Amino acid sequence: MTESTPMNAEPEKAVPVHASARRADCDERAFMLSAVGIDSEVVPDGGLHLLLVSASQEPAASRHLASYERERNEPSQSGLPMEVSPVHGGAWLGCALYVAVLVGVARLLSAAPAAAFARGTLDGELVQAGQWWRAWTALTLHWDAAHLLANLGAGVWCGYLAARQIGTGTAWLLIVTGAAAANLFDALLGPASYRSAGASTAVFTALGVLAAHSWRSRLHMPQRWASRWAPLVGGAALLGWFGTAGEGTDLVAHALGFGWGCLLGVAVALPAVAKLFARLPQWLTGSAALGSLALAWWRALQP
Repeated sequence: MTESTPMNAEPEKAVPVHASARRADCDERAFMLSAVGIDSEVVPDGGLHLLLVSASQEPAASRHLASYERERNEPSQSGLPMEVSPVHGGAWLGCALYVAVLVGVARLLSAAPAAAFARGTLDGELVQAGQWWRAWTALTLHWDAAHLLANLGAGVWCGYLAARQIGTGTAWLLIVTGAAAANLFDALLGPASYRSAGASTAVFTALGVLAAHSWRSRLHMPQRWASRWAPLVGGAALLGWFGTAGEGTDLVAHALGFGWGCLLGVAVALPAVAKLFARLPQWLTGSAALGSLALAWWRALQP
């Protein structure tokens, strides 16, 4: 038989495990406790706010809160504040080259036959038939001036921030490679009728690289949960806000670009990979990014 609670049983007593003049402090700890399965409640008490849990859960809640406080207040091993990634100079150079490539391709193709433009667009049927280079060339093509201007502005902003954090050459190599990979996945796994062009996939790849690299490179630092996850949450929010706006927006391409950017941003922030890229000059990684686009266009224009 199943035992039932007596009708006259009193509710379990709630006891305070934290008190603060700021409700946000209690809310933060309540969120942490909920993540480990402990229910809590924040109530006002005079000039303070109390975080309450049931009496039976008080020992576990106190242990988790003590561990949380140690993590927040733990200094670095050297006893000095932990350093964040250095800021790289020359970020403007990558942005200038980005603008030059997009505007240059637009000017050259404006005087060329329409067939030249068609050789570079992302065409699902042709990519599935083996024309892989379209994943790169499509990043440099735009349907009209408004399309081009929008991607110039957004690309310069995201690219500049990523370059400041990772290095100009490395950032743009990750952006171009991740965006091309997103285009390949989109064309290979989508319908044969799929058509696309534009640098917006690269814009969201840059956003993913920036968000994921910021998150991974600061993961070892003592910080609040909100601060720890803020880069990824903020990046996802911007993807949802700008990546779904406008008629005819390619939601899948934007999401794939952001996803590939996150993968590459995390990868290059891993200590072993970061040391490897630190040995490579930025001009070399930047040249690799430009070289991949040049190779793709050379292949596209072959008879």
